[in-house]
Amino acid sequence: MLRLYINNWRGKNVTLYKNKYRVKSTRLPHRDYAANGWYFVTICTHNRICYFGNIINRQMQLSPMGEIAKKFWLEIPQHFHHTYLDTYVIMPNHIHGIIVIDNPIGRDVASNVSTSFKFENEPNCDRVMSQMSPKTGSLAAIIRSYKSAVTRECRQKGYDSFRWQSRFYEHIIRQDGSLKQIQEYIVNNPAKWVEDRDNPANLWI
Repeated sequence: MLRLYINNWRGKNVTLYKNKYRVKSTRLPHRDYAANGWYFVTICTHNRICYFGNIINRQMQLSPMGEIAKKFWLEIPQHFHHTYLDTYVIMPNHIHGIIVIDNPIGRDVASNVSTSFKFENEPNCDRVMSQMSPKTGSLAAIIRSYKSAVTRECRQKGYDSFRWQSRFYEHIIRQDGSLKQIQEYIVNNPAKWVEDRDNPANLWI
């Protein structure tokens, strides 16, 4: 089950659109992604560029941009009420993490930070955000706010080339014993970097 999911987000589950291949969405059409649940997410940098550091002796060594990515990841619960973090790892060009939404009334309420950041180089930003903003407190709102915060901080520090991949990948963790498998996968990710499909050395294999 987990292996099948990992293969899908690595690009095997694709469709042809306007003569270009794109990854099919893994989102469930009737799922409320602001609902309580455990979510395994993967966020990649643009073109899988290794902005966040390097794997040395099977351990992740964070670059300054990697430290920024880590800092804002750990701050997610400060900005989204009833949102918690479980296992995560910052990799050279992507992040794996488990986000938990656990609102006692069944719906998360985000602070204003989720709408305080601007899209990267996006004209008419306020209009675009009002039309495209994900549901308040949803997983998409959390990830968008996180990505915006990291991008803004990187730009302020002079890392003007930094960019995220436009989409992210998520998997709803079921109560079927898969949580432990996913946690182990995340923890062991640096040790398996040599064979990781997101390793630039393996992208054309």
